[in-house]
Amino acid sequence: MSVAVKTAEFPVLNPQKAGFFRFRRIKDDYLITNDFGRHRVLTASEFKSFVEGSLDEASPLCGQLARDGFIRDRMDFDALTAVWRTRNRFLWQGPSLHIVVVTLRCNHRCLYCQANSVPMKDKSSDMSLETARKVVDRIFQSPNPAITIEFQGGEPLANWPAVEFIVDYAREKNQKAGKSLWINLVTNLSLLDDAKLKFLLKHQVNFCTSIDGPGELHNKNRLFVGGDSHADASRWFKKIHKKTAGKPYRIDALLTVTRFSLPRYKEIVDEYAGLGMRGIFLRSLSQLGLARETWAQIGYEPDEFLEFYRKALDYIIALNKRKNFFEQTARLFLTKILGDVDPNFLDLRSPCGAGVGQIAYNFDGGIYTCDEGRMFSRMGDESFRIGSVDGGSYGECVGHPVVRAISVASTLDNQVQCSKCAYKPYCGVCPVKCYGEQGDIVGRMPSNSNCRIQMGIQDMLFERLQDPKIEKIFRKWIRERVEPVLYQR
Repeated sequence: MSVAVKTAEFPVLNPQKAGFFRFRRIKDDYLITNDFGRHRVLTASEFKSFVEGSLDEASPLCGQLARDGFIRDRMDFDALTAVWRTRNRFLWQGPSLHIVVVTLRCNHRCLYCQANSVPMKDKSSDMSLETARKVVDRIFQSPNPAITIEFQGGEPLANWPAVEFIVDYAREKNQKAGKSLWINLVTNLSLLDDAKLKFLLKHQVNFCTSIDGPGELHNKNRLFVGGDSHADASRWFKKIHKKTAGKPYRIDALLTVTRFSLPRYKEIVDEYAGLGMRGIFLRSLSQLGLARETWAQIGYEPDEFLEFYRKALDYIIALNKRKNFFEQTARLFLTKILGDVDPNFLDLRSPCGAGVGQIAYNFDGGIYTCDEGRMFSRMGDESFRIGSVDGGSYGECVGHPVVRAISVASTLDNQVQCSKCAYKPYCGVCPVKCYGEQGDIVGRMPSNSNCRIQMGIQDMLFERLQDPKIEKIFRKWIRERVEPVLYQR
């Protein structure tokens, strides 16, 4: 017996009228996007008329679609090319983010630690001042006019002499180089003291710490052998926040979401708002480092994270009736969706930033495509090593075959699923995370967990953008420039 299968009718494309587009259903409507980053949400009847080329050419809708590059015979190529060039300006600038791992020593044992840190007494992983000098010299070979040096670890303050030297030497070199120089310190704050703080503030160093929510939750994720991690972090955060008020440098905090965080989205958001922060960055876990071993305890499925994110986002939107408070993942996407500026978040660009937007320098002078690539070396895998400060040149590093391979793997036009996805203009992939999760730098989409999370978040944003009140809140979030520091990765 044969069974008749009823298929949904789809309009027949008129290629002489419709310009290139990708589409996705948003509830009962259709989202269309193009490579200029333009988008439009159409009703089913509008979508049918657009695809078939039967739109009234005198209608406001047709005029809007023409300006956005969706009508083939009415494209302003000069204007649209200028938009594309602006959105992709990072392609010609060279590495801007330079991550320096001055030590692997740490006094915390976080459940999700990606760095595979070593005990405080093991000084074999401390960067020498000779290596530190070579690292700074290599950093300043980047042609990018804006440079960010970011201290990572371990806990960077455990090797204070290297931090102090690099800050001093970088500021000295920049007097001649004349670059826009930012310096970031990623720290748990537990080893900070007033003398170190005075030096760091004098040199306009930005601080970034971890706060995973209320004390009990934070301390459950971030085990501190020396006492109460949350109390230390909160105390120093408040002090630095007060001292940097109104300054171009400041302190921010990052959240890592574990399984323990999922039911506590309100408490986490309230913790950040209560500390006077401008927003919160809801980051999912990566299966790197110690997190691989503890995944059964702290991990979750993408759908579980998306449910947490949905509840937290709606709570934050409601919070905006009383104060301006943003969610940073949404803010990054919205900057690309609603504007013509790419915030240069290195995981959300095509190609990604590995080797061409960022470089990581290990304590021994080894150079890696990115910090995630450097983390694999701690697991005995040197796949992402591209050189050393003890030899070779800047050009050999950025032109390394590994950098070329990752650039190809992270260019979305080369990804079978990504190239067809409506979210391609706003998205990005991390080949190193794909390698860790799926064993290949070319990720298998959309089964890849990052892909599922990023698609889910963008679905939420486009659904909420259909509400004029929420759109107004979202536009308020992006009116303030997305900073080139702290949120690049």
